Amino acid sequence: MTTDGHPLTRGEALHQQIARSIRNQIQSGRLRDGEPLPSSRQMAEEWKVSVFTITEAMKVLAAEGLVVNHSRSRRLVNFPGETTPTPWRPATPQVLLIGGFPGSGKSELARVLARLTGWPMLDKDTLTRPVVEAALEILEHSPHDRESSEYVERIRPREYEATEATYLENVECGNSAIVAAPFIREFQAKSWVDRTTASITAKGGEATLVWVYCEPDTMHRYMRQRSAARDTTKLADWPAYLDSINLDMRPHGPFELIDNSASSSPLQTQASALVDKVLKAAK
Repeated sequence: MTTDGHPLTRGEALHQQIARSIRNQIQSGRLRDGEPLPSSRQMAEEWKVSVFTITEAMKVLAAEGLVVNHSRSRRLVNFPGETTPTPWRPATPQVLLIGGFPGSGKSELARVLARLTGWPMLDKDTLTRPVVEAALEILEHSPHDRESSEYVERIRPREYEATEATYLENVECGNSAIVAAPFIREFQAKSWVDRTTASITAKGGEATLVWVYCEPDTMHRYMRQRSAARDTTKLADWPAYLDSINLDMRPHGPFELIDNSASSSPLQTQASALVDKVLKAAK
């Protein structure tokens, strides 16, 4: 189980924040069915809260059936359906392009969707990171550089080309795909959206743009939680980073919005509704 190792924000009840984070980890498969959770004392130390707060968070998850309490020191994840995703294979392959700012929860949403549908999850970072890091080192940059003009102008476009080629190849084989990447510049450009949608259509598929919104405090916690070296610059001056982005940004043209803020409905609930809507439209 992962935590951010820092005090939580006070915008939402602390036990609800913890419950949401653990719920997302369970429903995305990061915590597996039958896996034991740390003791209340251990989790309290990790989250920097009281044992009482952890107990309250566990009550929320137990009420939802996601955690089985055997004792205060022994709790097990209860999510048996997670290993048997429904094998949806619509006649028209569906491509869900999931974008959002770093730390918004794109990958968590993609994992939840993949487990719900059985469709392949294609995460840009997973697909391209080893090659990107090697290329940056060859160019005498830090492998974690994501801000320099050399990365932005020379390497980043190739990342998206590789990701696009991968999901288009799946569509050619009749497979749907769930694609996770920031898509920040891409979703703002009408030409990119039109071209990408046309490319997917030409291969016999349909595209759905999905934007994951997350309010700043929760996004900050998510980013600290994953402890990725590429986030170091952003986290070093969080106010300056927030000033550099537009949290009100939304994709050009039709899109589906997922709210992954601490106070929003569970990611699993929103993901299920999204799948239902996409499959209904595909019929």
